[in-house]
Amino acid sequence: MPKSKIDFSSKNIKKKKFKIKRKVIIASSVLIASFLCVNVVSATFNYVEEKKQEKIQQQNEARAKMLEEERKRKEEEEARKRMVGVNHEAKAYTYDAVKVQEKLANYDYSNNGEKVVFLTFDDGASTTVTPKILDTLKENDVKATFFVTGSNIERGGEEAINLVKRAFDEGNAIANHSYSHDYKYLYPGRVLNLDNFLEDFKKTDELLKEILGPYFSTRVIRVPGGMMSWKEMEPLKEYLKENNMASIDWNALNRDAEGKKKTADELVQNAIETSKGKEMVVLLMHDTYGKEETAKALNQIIKYFKDNGYQFKTLS
Repeated sequence: MPKSKIDFSSKNIKKKKFKIKRKVIIASSVLIASFLCVNVVSATFNYVEEKKQEKIQQQNEARAKMLEEERKRKEEEEARKRMVGVNHEAKAYTYDAVKVQEKLANYDYSNNGEKVVFLTFDDGASTTVTPKILDTLKENDVKATFFVTGSNIERGGEEAINLVKRAFDEGNAIANHSYSHDYKYLYPGRVLNLDNFLEDFKKTDELLKEILGPYFSTRVIRVPGGMMSWKEMEPLKEYLKENNMASIDWNALNRDAEGKKKTADELVQNAIETSKGKEMVVLLMHDTYGKEETAKALNQIIKYFKDNGYQFKTLS
């Protein structure tokens, strides 16, 4: 009898242990499942949040890129506006070269009662004369137009390059006077070869972009020897018209490239004599090698035009 009770009691204990063990297992399973579920939810949330942040970052980067492209576009546009023969600040001194070209072609040197003079220098830059010309212009607070020759710039190396930059930075106009200045190449048999001519001028255009920046351009040229000196120039005139460009000759000169070498006083007198009676004066001078007397004469030439009520303008 006592043995039977003990056995019965042992079974109950086993059952209870089994139930407890099962509850522990279930509770553990639930706990593990809950933990896993929390991790899954957390991971899902983190993944969604990461994707959301990636999308926001991509949108911000796209917007920043768009704004940067717009900024560069506006800068380039402004640069193009500033870089047409003269810098932005110098535009107050400029005059429409196409109008001047038309007046010169028609021998019309009137200007509605207002006197204006264009000081022009050909064949530079030179390392000997151009610096003196620039100094005198700066001292007198007047601007000029420099018709530069590519081969002479290259001949002068870094110093000549810096002189072109200086002329531009100080408000003077930079125009194209060919690369080679070679009459035989440009006008074989005294007749224009348009292909040679355009190729030659393009070389100086490209050189000026290297010096003054990729957005620099000038629509103003001067034909070596003058437009009036050569035969069959109509194709060039048509080209200039189609491209809104101007070729500027002159209606006054100091004769520093004619005949025997002249003194500064003689150059001053030539400039005065050839300018008389003209409201609009385009004065031809040179700043190439060997033209030191032109540099000496310039101060007196400027004084003459100032004393006679002329405004100093540049061609652009």
